[in-house]
Amino acid sequence: MKFRGKHLTSPAASTPLPERFSLKVALWLLDNPRLGDKPQVKHLAGRLLKQPARQGVVVAQSRLGQMLCRDCGNARDRRIGHELLRQAARAGDRRAQLEYARLCHNNEPDQAK
Repeated sequence: MKFRGKHLTSPAASTPLPERFSLKVALWLLDNPRLGDKPQVKHLAGRLLKQPARQGVVVAQSRLGQMLCRDCGNARDRRIGHELLRQAARAGDRRAQLEYARLCHNNEPDQAK
């Protein structure tokens, strides 16, 4: 007998593939020269990077932190971006270390301490 509409596999077994896929799509969107500068694309990439960054994926933390620090106008998003960059830099991401050092050197008044 076939069950329609319900799958017998657990949702925890199928979660790594979509997360990895969304991370790769977000990185591709940001690295694409034709798409990466458009605000709508950055917004979509930011939404795709949010969950992997929360789960501790260093690349997602680094790229989302850079986007929030560079492209967002409000202080709350810049503080969140600064914290994400700090976490990624502590994990060893070179790009995040350079960006974090640049932010600390500029001594932005809105940075999280």
